[in-house]
Amino acid sequence: MSAEDSELERLKAKRLAEMQQNISTQQKIDKSTNDQQPKVTKHPRDILVEYLGFRGLEVLTNAEFQFPNDTKMVVEKLAELITSGEIAEKIDGGKLLMLFRSIGLNIRMETKINVEQDGKFVSLSDKLSSHSSDDGDE
Repeated sequence: MSAEDSELERLKAKRLAEMQQNISTQQKIDKSTNDQQPKVTKHPRDILVEYLGFRGLEVLTNAEFQFPNDTKMVVEKLAELITSGEIAEKIDGGKLLMLFRSIGLNIRMETKINVEQDGKFVSLSDKLSSHSSDDGDE
């Protein structure tokens, strides 16, 4: 039986060597594949835009137009928090606007109020102007 045991040990050793060779070959392939792929670094604004919800992009665009330097710093910090995982939820326009206002940046947003008139939505200013011209005719 010692001959069978030595044969079994020899086969085990041969199989172990084959497995180690396969693993090292696979690691070399993986490493060369990773080296060939260029490191893609996303711009902080792109990272933030992916996390913006309803009207978030509109607030960000207005902030960039009105306060470009300050907004750039805020965007970089938000992107850093997103990539670290501290911010995991969507940031809608209201939250982003509150953030800017809390740090002293009063972002001005265009406000529109629409009302329904004869089955269509018209702006409140149009409705009031047409309503006042109707009053003048009487």
